[in-house]
Amino acid sequence: MDQQKRIRPLSPHLQVYKLPLNAVASIVHRITGVVLSVGLLLFVGSLLTISAGGDAYMAMQNLMNHALGTLVLWLFIYALFFHLCHGVRHLVWDAGSGFEREHMDRNVYIELIASIILTVASFFLL
Repeated sequence: MDQQKRIRPLSPHLQVYKLPLNAVASIVHRITGVVLSVGLLLFVGSLLTISAGGDAYMAMQNLMNHALGTLVLWLFIYALFFHLCHGVRHLVWDAGSGFEREHMDRNVYIELIASIILTVASFFLL
């Protein structure tokens, strides 16, 4: 018995243990929640620049028209749609369905595809 305890690893680590797709989606959902919070602070900051006058507004517009500003905006929009789709998935879970193993991975793929489609659709609509 003592030798068996010495052979097995103490705990799984990230090089050995592969997270299930559902766990990765949950972690990304939390990350997008943080991204949305930071994005809302940036939105409030942009509203403050509007109230500060024309020069501040033009500086904010120049920043948002820069490639990095545009990228941040589209990442914020994707985070919004991913968070929305994952939230709908949680509503389905609250209704008591979708817990079957074969549905778990399929639902993650559906929310990923739906969030990408919504982001691309908003690109063409904006």
